[in-house]
Amino acid sequence: MCYMTVLSTTTKEDLSIYNNEFFQFSKEYEFIPEAKYLAFQNKWLLTAEFGCSCGFRHLCGGSVELGFGEPEEWFPEETSTIEATRQAIEVIRSLVEKAEQVDCVDAWCSNQEEAEPLEGDLDVNLASTENLSFRFFENYRFNFIKQ
Repeated sequence: MCYMTVLSTTTKEDLSIYNNEFFQFSKEYEFIPEAKYLAFQNKWLLTAEFGCSCGFRHLCGGSVELGFGEPEEWFPEETSTIEATRQAIEVIRSLVEKAEQVDCVDAWCSNQEEAEPLEGDLDVNLASTENLSFRFFENYRFNFIKQ
């Protein structure tokens, strides 16, 4: 059982050109039923160092009211997790700045055949969200905007 983050976008760009030691984009998303919640044609699986999405900053869906926030000393996070998340949101930000649309779903996958219902949709205004503060919330669809 792992987090799996699937992303969709209007860009036809091959996002795997951004792959590095911290994160990877892959077209192998079909095994994640939550991909059905994505709005745009070009879909990608976003993984980190373990071949899943557990290597990104996450909060469970019930913690969404905490919002975004920079890493805190009292809640230790791996340096690689922070860096993977920072770099991934940087790529998403660059797509939105090119007037592309981007959304994603962060799901806890346990080889289920049916998608879990989402808790809701969240608009993520990148104009007011710093890269270091960004984190994923389980079972939410993120719609990235810049206003």
